[in-house]
Amino acid sequence: MKTLNPANPATSFIANWRAYLEITKPKVVLLLVFTALVGMALAVPGWLPLQETVFGLLGIGLASSSAAAINHVIDQRTDAIMKRTKNRPIPQGQLTTKQCLIFAITIGVIAMVMLVVLVNPLTALLTGLSLIGYAIVYTVWLKRATPQNIVIGGAAGAMPPLLGWVAVTGEVTAGALLLFLIVFVWTPPHFWALAIHRRDDYAKVDIPMLPVTHGIAFTKIQILLYTILLIIVTLFPYLIAMSGLLYLAAAVILGAMFMYHVLRLFDENRPQQPMKTFVFSINYLMWLFAVMLIDHYLLLL
Repeated sequence: MKTLNPANPATSFIANWRAYLEITKPKVVLLLVFTALVGMALAVPGWLPLQETVFGLLGIGLASSSAAAINHVIDQRTDAIMKRTKNRPIPQGQLTTKQCLIFAITIGVIAMVMLVVLVNPLTALLTGLSLIGYAIVYTVWLKRATPQNIVIGGAAGAMPPLLGWVAVTGEVTAGALLLFLIVFVWTPPHFWALAIHRRDDYAKVDIPMLPVTHGIAFTKIQILLYTILLIIVTLFPYLIAMSGLLYLAAAVILGAMFMYHVLRLFDENRPQQPMKTFVFSINYLMWLFAVMLIDHYLLLL
C-alpha cells in the first residue's frame, strides 16, 4: 500500500493518474459509450452530426465516469472487505475520499455543461438523472435495501443508448426506448452471474444480492427467465424494421450462445461457469450492438 497525496491538485493528478483512471471504471464506461454511439447511429438515417456526436459521447462518458468515482467513495468501506474490490485505489490508500470527490464533481460538472451548451438540454437532464440514479439512488439506497437492487438500479446503466439517441435527435422515441429495454433486461442475468461467483463476498458485507437472500438455485432460475426475455426483446429491432436480416441472424445466434452459457450454470460440476457466463454476457452486449451498427449502415448502402 502506498499513499501519494501531494498538496498541489495538479501534481496529485499527474502522480496518481492511473488511480484516477481506475476509479472511473474505464472498461465499463467504454462499453456504455459504445452503446451510446450505436444509439446515435440508429437515430438518424444518414451520417452522424459531428458536434452532437463528439460532445455527446464525451459528456456521456464523463458523466458515467463521475458516477463510477462517486460509487468508489460511497462503497469504500465494503470495498476494503470484499476480495473483488480490496485493491481499489481508496482502500489501498492511493487516493483519499476528498481527492475522489473533487475529481468526480469536476468531471461531472464538465459533462453537464458540455451537454447543455454543445448538445441539447434534454440530453443533459437525462444524463444528470442517470448519474444521480446510479451514484446515489442505487449505490446509497437500493444496493442495500432489496435483492431486486440490480433490476431497479439497472435503469441507470441502461440509459446510454437512449442518451445517444436523444443527443442527435433531441427527443425520446420508441426506438430509443427499445435500445434502453435491451440493456435493461440484459443487466440482471449479467450481474447475477457475477453475484453467484462472489456470493460469499456480498454476504460478508451484508449486501442483499439475490444469491445471498434467496439462494444460488433460485438466482439461476431468475437468470434463465431473464435470458429468455432478453432473447425475445432483442428480436424487436428487426420486427419494427429498425434493423435488418444481418442483425436478426446475429441476435438469434448470440441469444443461443447466451442461453448455452446460462444452461451450463445448472451443472453443479462447473463451479467456474458463473464467471464464464458473466464474461460472455459482456461480449454478448458488445457484439450485439456492434452488429446492430454494421447492419444499420449496410441498410443505407
